[in-house]
Amino acid sequence: PAVPQDWQVRYQQDTPVAPRFDVNAPDLYIPAMAFLTYILLAGLALGTQNRFSPDSLGLVASSALAWLVLEVLSVLLSLYLVTVSTELTPIDLVAFAGYKYVGMIVGLVAGLLLGRAGYYVALSWCCLSIFIFMIRTLRLKLLSEAAAEGVLVRGAKNQVRMYLTMAIAAAQPLFMYWLTFHLLR
Repeated sequence: PAVPQDWQVRYQQDTPVAPRFDVNAPDLYIPAMAFLTYILLAGLALGTQNRFSPDSLGLVASSALAWLVLEVLSVLLSLYLVTVSTELTPIDLVAFAGYKYVGMIVGLVAGLLLGRAGYYVALSWCCLSIFIFMIRTLRLKLLSEAAAEGVLVRGAKNQVRMYLTMAIAAAQPLFMYWLTFHLLR
């Protein structure tokens, strides 16, 4: 006979939990691996065009890291300035912002295999996907806490939360294009 499984929740509902306990918790594995893969793929793209140098690879890596840090700091500053209390930590924001590197990889691979048209089609699809993902994820994080605070659904503070969510989501495709367009010619 089969052994019955215990499906009880083993953590507190109101505190952040580790990804091993909650499959919806953000972790840094995919963003970190995607970041490293993006750097290696950028080197490959530059190498196929005879533009590779160790300095260019370092420039790609440091500029991608600088843009990521700037993005996370600007989101934290925005949350502070509009006085939105949230349980999102800087690590969560790094994880969410790091998912854009997966789409950048898909765009670069499509560009290397299919040319400029493949790059634009694949990157457009990935930009749309990350935009929708960020809206759904951040809306869930920011507006669920608004409901817990007792903020009205149509309140001014909720509109600010939605505008902030839209701005963060809209920045992702811009970063994706900005960090990849120069790698393919």
